[in-house]
Amino acid sequence: MIVSEARLRGVPAAFRAMTGLQSAEFDALAQDVVPSIAAAVTSEQDRRRGRQRQRAAGGGHPFALSLREQVLLVVVWLRVYPTSPVLGFLFGISHPTVLRTIERVLPILEQAGRDTMRLPGHGERGRRSRRTLDDLLVAIPDLTVIIDTFEQRVQRPRDPEEADRYYSGKKKQHTLKTQVAIAGDSGKVVDVPDSVCGPTHDLALLKASGLLDRLDPDVGALGDLAYVGMAPLHPTGLGFTPRRKPREQPRPPEDVVYNTAFAAERISVEHTIGRLRRYQALTQLDRQHRQAHAARVRAVAGLVNRQLDHRFGALI
Repeated sequence: MIVSEARLRGVPAAFRAMTGLQSAEFDALAQDVVPSIAAAVTSEQDRRRGRQRQRAAGGGHPFALSLREQVLLVVVWLRVYPTSPVLGFLFGISHPTVLRTIERVLPILEQAGRDTMRLPGHGERGRRSRRTLDDLLVAIPDLTVIIDTFEQRVQRPRDPEEADRYYSGKKKQHTLKTQVAIAGDSGKVVDVPDSVCGPTHDLALLKASGLLDRLDPDVGALGDLAYVGMAPLHPTGLGFTPRRKPREQPRPPEDVVYNTAFAAERISVEHTIGRLRRYQALTQLDRQHRQAHAARVRAVAGLVNRQLDHRFGALI
């Protein structure tokens, strides 16, 4: 039984389970990206016209899937992460055609994801105009980005030295690490730099990403204890982390209360990363040999941002 957009739409629960999107959200996505896919196909055909041909330009078998169904295929791949032969069986196409479709569509979904990301700036007002614990978090500005990372297991590189670079002592396996920054008022992803080897320290990754240099001076940055020392990297020192326990001393009660309030502010990044990792292409063992990993994260981030926009309104 071949999967098609029409068949999936007939079962809304199955459509959402296989794509993570509601029908209206997929319609908006397709409306945005199908013209870019069509342009990419035309560009590829123009490039091939310069080659020596055995048939006239435009000859050959047409696409087995429409452009919308090509988008659907890649979204299903990101959400469920089946192998290419299985995905080809579901959509009634060959394994090589699946690979070509992913290669064609994924960069366009990545760019669509980038287009949904915008760092908070001057004059913006988010969903929450006041916090419930202002007396504790008075130093933290209303506009913030909240930063965290996640790791995904990858295939062990064959070269022993390269394998060592990817071995994460924390996860006890070979991983890629990805940094995610969200807008504190909306939970939407606003920045995803390139993925790095799993053992890379979170603060080192933050420095390499240059995120803090791109923030407006009045936008704060929040992180967990892995980002202790972040404040000097911020243009105006608005970098905040929980309070550490004094060495060989009990933790002051006021620090316990502050850290509880701080955790309530920071939890939204955990929720967003959870939404990202519902897409199995970011959760299961990576089968792409660490290639285009950040592209997948950005593509999924765009899908998650569209979900938040559609279900909770345009927030930033």
